[in-house]
Amino acid sequence: MARKSSLSEFQAHLAARLAGIADQHPAGLLGVQSGVDHWLVALPDSGEVVPLPPLTGVPMTKPWFVGIANIRGNLYSVSDFSAFRGKEATPRNANARLLLIGTRHGNNAALLMTRMLGLWHIDDLTPATADPAAPPWASDAYMDKEGRRWRMLDVRELFADDAFMDIGL
Repeated sequence: MARKSSLSEFQAHLAARLAGIADQHPAGLLGVQSGVDHWLVALPDSGEVVPLPPLTGVPMTKPWFVGIANIRGNLYSVSDFSAFRGKEATPRNANARLLLIGTRHGNNAALLMTRMLGLWHIDDLTPATADPAAPPWASDAYMDKEGRRWRMLDVRELFADDAFMDIGL
């Protein structure tokens, strides 16, 4: 008969395994797609990825601020990352995901992304010429072996951006 364990024991075991993976792969990155653009987020900053839940709209906010999501009893502010960057709004379909980026930084913030593209390692990418007009949260760029351009999302810099933090009209 299988041994039953408590939820807290399971969570502790899972946390230890994840910490071991992070130690083995310190340059781990999460690949995401926002609109047609490819982005990389450092695993410690990537937080959790969840399917798109129902969103509650918030009046008198900018169009890229799409609302509030209840994730297991915690409220997250949700921004459409593509629309925030002045691109098309992200379709709300089965591929769309929320990237819960703020937990590590004491902020319940989530980014609406077009889809997840899996895990990447920095050694599999080649540094590319950075766009001098890019904001500080998107200054690093890379190319993969297929010739796709990836930009690194610096979550700390995104939270320091007044334009991102000012959601009111």
